[in-house]
Amino acid sequence: MPETDPICPLCDRPIPADVPQSRHHLVPRLRGGKGGETVLLHQICHSEIHATLSETDLARDYDTITALRAHPRLAAFVAWVQKRPPGFRSKTPGKRRVRGR
Repeated sequence: MPETDPICPLCDRPIPADVPQSRHHLVPRLRGGKGGETVLLHQICHSEIHATLSETDLARDYDTITALRAHPRLAAFVAWVQKRPPGFRSKTPGKRRVRGR
């Protein structure tokens, strides 16, 4: 029986073996998540999470896939990327996170 590609929990698309992928710590390691739960994501999805949210925000308010998907910018990203094929790659242009005041 052939192995199926894992599914990215953020965008619900398959993660082909030849596509950049990485593990995301639901609670950042530097914020108490060392040894904690991780999820396998497309690299593009992982990059978008870190371009959107600080590690403090991730640890405090966005430590589940459900919470991440509810963030307005990440929800828009997911809607956009779901229209792309599983092997789609794109660079995340620089940091776009707005610093708190």
